Amino acid sequence: MPPLISASSVVRRFGSVAALSGVDLEVAAGEAVLLLGANGAGKTTLLRILAGLSRPNRGTVRIGGHDLLASAEARRLVGLVSHSALLYEDLTPRENLHFTASLHGLDDSGSLVARALEAAGLSHRADRPVRGFSRGMMQRLALARATLHEPEVLLLDEPFTGLDAEASRLLVSRVAADRSAGRAIVAVTHDPEELWQVADRVVLLERGKVIFDGPRPDDPADVHSLQPAVNA
Repeated sequence: MPPLISASSVVRRFGSVAALSGVDLEVAAGEAVLLLGANGAGKTTLLRILAGLSRPNRGTVRIGGHDLLASAEARRLVGLVSHSALLYEDLTPRENLHFTASLHGLDDSGSLVARALEAAGLSHRADRPVRGFSRGMMQRLALARATLHEPEVLLLDEPFTGLDAEASRLLVSRVAADRSAGRAIVAVTHDPEELWQVADRVVLLERGKVIFDGPRPDDPADVHSLQPAVNA
């Protein structure tokens, strides 16, 4: 089957600065990729382009075989979880999810929302305003929102920021379930260990270029040896 995510020769410039310089990336169904690199390497820029939130200056992105910029169907196949939860804090979790369901034109939203709240472990807080929720609860709700429309692609941008150990464990478990369900996952994280055992591949960016794309090493500490091996 063709990859769910296919980015080809992606270039993104900000003035004279090249944030991405001809990036290629393919991710198959049921595959989880860790996108790593130093600050300024281009990780978030690439993720925003894959999410359709930013346009490349050159290159193409196809999601599920559809041109992301030309196809509403391609955009519907994508779910994004950011380090910022992007929730309406004066609304309840149930209201946030019903609003998302309406944006996607989902039928039987009551049942969908109820299942999503249960999967997120938030049924007992479903009708309380999100304001005042813990960081972990906010991120679990953000993930429920991002996957409510059953996207085939899940993009994660530093989703573990501010989470305690238990909240991180719950989030890892949910991401693992999404991978097992056949979603293509791309995750940006400053700490590779957070999703190391869930990931199949590591893609390392440096100054807007892919310098490593290969299977995940057994030990997360080995990620530090990937760059010299490629540059040698």
